[in-house]
Amino acid sequence: MSTSSQPRVQRHRSVYDIVAICFVAFLLISNIVATKVIGIHIGPLMLVFDGGAVLFPLTYILGDLLSEIYGFVRAKRVILTGFAVSILASLTFLVVGAAPVGPGYENQDAFVAVLGFVPRIVAASVCGYLVGQLLNSWVLVRMRQRWGERNLWVRLIGSTMVGELADTLIFCTIAFAGIIPGWDFVNYVVVGYLYKVGVEVIFLPLTYAVIGAVRRWEQPERNAAHEREVTHD
Repeated sequence: MSTSSQPRVQRHRSVYDIVAICFVAFLLISNIVATKVIGIHIGPLMLVFDGGAVLFPLTYILGDLLSEIYGFVRAKRVILTGFAVSILASLTFLVVGAAPVGPGYENQDAFVAVLGFVPRIVAASVCGYLVGQLLNSWVLVRMRQRWGERNLWVRLIGSTMVGELADTLIFCTIAFAGIIPGWDFVNYVVVGYLYKVGVEVIFLPLTYAVIGAVRRWEQPERNAAHEREVTHD
């Protein structure tokens, strides 16, 4: 029988690697733009936060997706990969910033002023996010083990509230304590925490939809894995 007449087997491709790449990219970009402190006036109030708040909350949404679909072990692998890449980027910025300036380059001070601060941001991110994201993932998985797959919104919001609290307190203290003065620092911590949790709540319908779509997409892979286990048994 010719090979052309044999049935072709469709191989299901997991989207795990795509989610992992987006997670690492969002984390890396957030570490860089977090070097800028932003202040927005709303009436008599001024909200203080760093540039990382623009994209960083999405890493928690992706972390929820990883934990809910792929489990704590595979989510932890992505989290640790993101931190390894962030540390590599920080060391690269340090080396490039310390390297001799070439002819015609006039932006050395600006380069060091912006990217030279990144190592402190990365240190804050490693300490804060490693605790916060792992705690977020662990709480979400434990809640699912206890209550099953019902009440997904409770797991998503509850785990984020716990993880973001630890992350925000640790990150803000290491990154900006002594730089942002007095009550502005308290403002920065409170606004940052409420903003990140608020983003999770606002994006909850989208998170639901994405988790549902990824779960349906990954189901053939789960079935295939189960069949392989039964065959080996």
